[in-house]
Amino acid sequence: MNLKWRIILNILGLLLGLNGLFMLLGIPFSLYYGDGDLLALLVSGGATTAFGAGMWFFTRGDSRGIRKREGYVIVSLGWIVMSLSGCLPYILSGTIPDFAGAFFETLSGYTTTGASVLTDIEAAPKGILFWRSVTHWIGGMGIIVLTIAILPILGIGGMQLFMAESPGPSADKLHPRIQETAKRLWLLYVALTAVETIFLMLGGVSFYESICHAFATVSTGGFSTRNASVAAFGPYVQWVIIGFMFLSGINFTLTFWGLRGKLDKIWKNEEFRYYLGLILIATVVVAAGIVYNQGEFTERAVRDALFQVVAVVTTTGFVTADFTVWSPLITVIFFLLFFTGGSAGSTAGGVKIVRHIIILKNSFLEFRRLIHPNAVVPVRLHKKAVTNTITFNVLAFFMIYLGIFAVGALVMAIILPDVSGMEGSGETWHRFSTAVGASASCIGNVGPGFAGVGPVENYAWIPGGGKLFLAFQMLIGRLELFTVLILFSPSFWRKN
Repeated sequence: MNLKWRIILNILGLLLGLNGLFMLLGIPFSLYYGDGDLLALLVSGGATTAFGAGMWFFTRGDSRGIRKREGYVIVSLGWIVMSLSGCLPYILSGTIPDFAGAFFETLSGYTTTGASVLTDIEAAPKGILFWRSVTHWIGGMGIIVLTIAILPILGIGGMQLFMAESPGPSADKLHPRIQETAKRLWLLYVALTAVETIFLMLGGVSFYESICHAFATVSTGGFSTRNASVAAFGPYVQWVIIGFMFLSGINFTLTFWGLRGKLDKIWKNEEFRYYLGLILIATVVVAAGIVYNQGEFTERAVRDALFQVVAVVTTTGFVTADFTVWSPLITVIFFLLFFTGGSAGSTAGGVKIVRHIIILKNSFLEFRRLIHPNAVVPVRLHKKAVTNTITFNVLAFFMIYLGIFAVGALVMAIILPDVSGMEGSGETWHRFSTAVGASASCIGNVGPGFAGVGPVENYAWIPGGGKLFLAFQMLIGRLELFTVLILFSPSFWRKN
């Protein structure tokens, strides 16, 4: 079966055109603050829009539909070509002059990882930082979902794109038509962003910083406009961001039904109960550890514990404190949280809570199957039987995920420079901890890792090859493994 490259190029052109228009959104802030990044944004946005529009124009006309194969290629290539064009503002403005660093920062934005190579964020031009936040917002719900909302206008269906973008174990829809689903999800996404922006402004934060942090929160991205991340703001702002991080880690369809007054749908959802329980239990344990270490109970201890637990579980990656210095036990807890992720159908990355539920239930059911080998004992989720196909898919996903994490840690241990003799080195700069933390963080789209890439460090010092490798891990993690890895299968390219 031959791929329909004309359709693939047509949609990639549309994506590039939209991406270029989004770049231009930083121009008002560039003009207002006068940081000298106007030309970089104009050239980058204009060139990307023109190239994308030309690509779309000369490949239009074939609307026979997108099959699964085209969907996988479009989604994977879409993120890559958008990142290649998206790094232009960084390079042209001189904010991140090297390609590896700029590509890393851009893909980190689109995949909502939040890992950064900027060593002095506050010194960067405001228009460029706004574009940096916009990449989060685009990637949060997925530029593909935005595109399929308008594809009917162009005579092209979008179900195949939606399934390639959201290959999880379930696909809840708000409306039987995929285009209407995309539109409603984006309306909810925009509404949450607007409401959080208003709440942050009520706390005395400027409109510019409010909207940048709202972009990063609702998308569970984590890019901040401050070197100290959210630690630079007061308790009110931190509590607001905690609330919106938590909401963004919930299946967006549940949030939609909740806003319509159907709260019973939320509590009846098994994944939501596990998600809430995990956050509460982890917060209590971490807060208890902080209180034990500091010798007194404070609101700050509870706030820091809850903030960092929610930030890691939802893979937002914002920071109010360095959780790696609280205690070895707490560090291990956060390492385990790196492998949880938010709910399926949210903007969070990671393994996703629903997969852990299925794995746990299937594991416990194995004891019953050993005792009653002839009994049919299916895994149940939301009181419905889960098919063996889904169970096997989840098990395969988890094994491949751990395999990629392990290989990533091994590769990074080889690539990372020897930091044993650096000033301030020692345990903080231990190569093993850094390699493991970087791999776990990037494939899980978390952002901060451990040691040399911990909450108060960044990825600037990692060699170019390491940055590109970690960027590839981000992409695999954001698209949930199979969408990207299937392209490396010989059977995918074999003609039927």
